[in-house]
Amino acid sequence: MARILNSAKRLFIFLGKSLFALLEVMVFALIPKPQKNVAGEIVLITGSGSGLGRLLALKFARLGSVLVLWDVSQEGNEETCKMALEAGATRVYAYTCDCSRKEEVYRVADQVKKEVGDVSILINNAGIVTGKKFLDCPDELMEKSFDVNFKAHLWTYKAFLPAMIANDHGHLVCISSSAGLIGVNGLADYCASKFAAFGFAESVFMETFAKKQNGIKTTIVCPFFIKTGMFDGCTTGCPYLLPILEPEYAVRKTVEAILQEKPYLYMPRFIYFIVFLKRTSLRFVYCASSPCSVNVWMDGVRVSGGASRVEKMNSLSWVMSKLGGSLASNPPSGPREKER
Repeated sequence: MARILNSAKRLFIFLGKSLFALLEVMVFALIPKPQKNVAGEIVLITGSGSGLGRLLALKFARLGSVLVLWDVSQEGNEETCKMALEAGATRVYAYTCDCSRKEEVYRVADQVKKEVGDVSILINNAGIVTGKKFLDCPDELMEKSFDVNFKAHLWTYKAFLPAMIANDHGHLVCISSSAGLIGVNGLADYCASKFAAFGFAESVFMETFAKKQNGIKTTIVCPFFIKTGMFDGCTTGCPYLLPILEPEYAVRKTVEAILQEKPYLYMPRFIYFIVFLKRTSLRFVYCASSPCSVNVWMDGVRVSGGASRVEKMNSLSWVMSKLGGSLASNPPSGPREKER
């Protein structure tokens, strides 16, 4: 009897907290959440030599943050450093670092701790895309995708998270991708690495929450393709729902999410709906393809009458392939480094 009462108590607590969280989301959807002040915060950005990383650096420079810039390209990183100083940053430190190499990450991290101090906002942004079909992709390129897009997150977390915990102050930012939520044609290795990055960041988020390390914040960003050159050749079958994103928009929304300490950010908003469909076992699609009601599209071929479970799954896959980016006709040549 005591066990039943205890279970009921836990259930009611869970439901109460869930209701409170839902109400909080609804309130902040209508009223913007207050933004924290990051002036003086030490912000480390990987992949800062170009693209999204460079734009993030310029944004935080205007907010008064101390910038630590990591990139494999010394020339590109120094250019970002110069631009950040012109944008108003008072302290900018540029380091050449290949994030795919664990020993190099640890070495440069130690250098940062000695020369700059404890990093309080870590933005894992560096990335690479091969743009090759799975069977056409050489093993070394697939390994490189995982080394940069996922494993680098392990090493940077190991290097900087202990100080954040000791100070009870820090923010972990994972730039994942919509390709880390849903598989995309022609991006098997990239999707796998981004799924891994998302899962890792979410797991560490849950770990810090369970340990009541309330000073450690996490933001996981999952944008659709961004116009930074990394995904040249990508197209979208539905530009109104899934547009190729402008870099300035993606950076503005990302920085807003960090300042508001949002755990998740999906761009564009339609990604939330796609994830909802996926996580509810595609019941919405099942209803639309009930027996003897409508035709079912399976891999682009019309099939009359009812649909089996497999056909319904294929139906969603076909819909996603039409809505999402298509790489089949003109894939990006790779590998391309610098996230986005």
